[in-house]
Amino acid sequence: MSTPRGSQVSSFMRKGVLEVPSPTEKDWPKDDEDDYVFIDLGEEVDPLPQPYRMINKMVNLLFDKCWDVIQEREARRKVEFSQTQPTIYAPLIESKLNKMPNCMAISQDYVFIGGAKGFSIYNLYSAKRVYGWEKLKVDVTSIWATDLGSEILIVPVDEMGIARLFYFYKDGLFLIKAINEVDDASKQTTCVKVEISQGGGFVAFLLQGAGDTWLDVYKLPKESWLKEVEHPQPALNPKKKVRQPQPNALEPVTSEDLETDMMVCFRGDIKLSLPVHIMKIKPPKPVTGTTFKSPLEIFAKVEDYYGLGSGQNHFIKDSQWEQQAAIFHASYRKDPDTEWEEEPLSMATFHFLLPSSMIAMPAEVKSPSGVACVLGIHWPGNHNFFLYSLHRTLKDKVDPESVWPCAAPITVSQLSCTCTYLALACEDGVLTLLDLAEGFPLGVIALPKGCSCQSIHFLKYFLVHKGKNMYPENPLKSQMKCVVLCTDSSLYLLTARGTQGPSISVLAERPIKHLDEAICAVAPVQALPGMLLVFYGNGSLQLMDVAKPQIICAFALPRTYHLVVPWKPLFVVSVQHPCFLLRGDHPDETESSNTKDSQSSVFYFNLEAYPLLENLSKNHTIPEADMTENAAFAQVLPLEKRCERFLQKRFQKLEKAAKEQEHCARIRRYSLLLQRENFRK
Repeated sequence: MSTPRGSQVSSFMRKGVLEVPSPTEKDWPKDDEDDYVFIDLGEEVDPLPQPYRMINKMVNLLFDKCWDVIQEREARRKVEFSQTQPTIYAPLIESKLNKMPNCMAISQDYVFIGGAKGFSIYNLYSAKRVYGWEKLKVDVTSIWATDLGSEILIVPVDEMGIARLFYFYKDGLFLIKAINEVDDASKQTTCVKVEISQGGGFVAFLLQGAGDTWLDVYKLPKESWLKEVEHPQPALNPKKKVRQPQPNALEPVTSEDLETDMMVCFRGDIKLSLPVHIMKIKPPKPVTGTTFKSPLEIFAKVEDYYGLGSGQNHFIKDSQWEQQAAIFHASYRKDPDTEWEEEPLSMATFHFLLPSSMIAMPAEVKSPSGVACVLGIHWPGNHNFFLYSLHRTLKDKVDPESVWPCAAPITVSQLSCTCTYLALACEDGVLTLLDLAEGFPLGVIALPKGCSCQSIHFLKYFLVHKGKNMYPENPLKSQMKCVVLCTDSSLYLLTARGTQGPSISVLAERPIKHLDEAICAVAPVQALPGMLLVFYGNGSLQLMDVAKPQIICAFALPRTYHLVVPWKPLFVVSVQHPCFLLRGDHPDETESSNTKDSQSSVFYFNLEAYPLLENLSKNHTIPEADMTENAAFAQVLPLEKRCERFLQKRFQKLEKAAKEQEHCARIRRYSLLLQRENFRK
């Protein structure tokens, strides 16, 4: 007979797991009152029917996850309270903008901000607007600025992919040329990337169009520009009828509403010399079967051994390629019905290199010191780093002068700001460090297992003197330091010194639990020795000393502002001055429908104005005399200095020994004279 649920029925039940008793009574356990528990059968829970049972499970799971999050946050809060929090500094100047900026660049004492319908020029110190060129129908998405001495070369690229060359000199802004603008919109090409050589002698544009990608290289007549600006000649002919300006024409803009003490105007009446197109570089052709009948034809194809190593001239037949491809597909291909397609060459990395003994150049070509002579480029998925001479015309055949092959496809390459060192990172995590000035490799080093390079940042070489990071008075040869940011957000410091081989040290491990603490971007502060700006995924910004390594301080925007895209912040760091600019936005304004017209601000951080960094920016140079006298810096000195120091010490020892011998000889002579005098007496 069963008792219905809810009736007042109770029973005693034994604790623990019930067991089968032994056959003999003497082995039976003795009953104890503590072994039983009183259970009210009316308190048992009825099983819920569906779908309420599933809802109950989901609610319980939700509560369990919330409790785990609460415990994790409490543990993190306890860890944060136990750690020493860095000092947080606020920006010094806020420059409010009517439109959201898309890009920024710094050159000399000016800031160039690209945004809606053009770009604006601001004074770096006063944060006041100097001039605004807003004559486009689309926004400017990227901008580059290069110091030419007393002038500045500006290259903005708009949303349509059109690149324009501007020349900024004193109080005038001059438009040189729209590089890839055409009348037929169907034939319009897109500029993806721009690179300007040191000193502004050459410029290269990576263009795309009609499914192709290529690189256009121009030579810039900057000497002619300076003469034409100082002695202007109007381009308009009064005898000819002047065409009415179009809506998108480039006209002077009045600057009555500009908050500035300096008057800058757009000089559209002066036409400057156009850049000279010297070279068009296309991606290397895919390696296919040979068409040569003998190896002698291959050697005849390669003239003066230029381009040797590119893999284009070989003696491998189509049947051999097909056989190797079949073996590879049978071993690694899972689905035989699908076809593998190569990635399109949508992006390339290129650098302008100075004359070096590592670069093979024709004997008749002579390049002045400090002027770029070679363009180095590598394409995605390619093992080779191609070198093209800049001393050519558009009619010359475009073949690489040299090819530097690597064991794996090159993913990242970086050239130091002085064009002295070059770093090549391959797909397998191996980095090659080259000293272009001295003409020899500094070494090859591999990142930890599972790490692949995301970006490379060169640091100006510094030394630790009396617990402080300091720059040598004179640049040291074959001494370099760079920071490598990996795709897993880990950060490493690479140091290479002559022939000793490079070394690697960990600056920050990859986050495991808290993914919002992942490093998104880094930027060296060249004005402060060994200092690095580190941006995190949670929007925080800190200054790291890579020599220790430790966090010196942190920077934060005002509470009403935040970073719209924390993993890709919009900032720019000055190379000459200890300052950087950072864009901030209001949360309510960024969520509005019209983001282009929302108000944003650019915040100015002057590192010299903060107490903790004031001493770092002053007296950060080691005199050469201190380096010579200090034995700790003996290994970083050049070989000539070390030999000179050794010979000087040797000469000083010999001179001291000679003086001691001369002094002893004088004492002996004096003693002999005294003995003679005593003998006479």
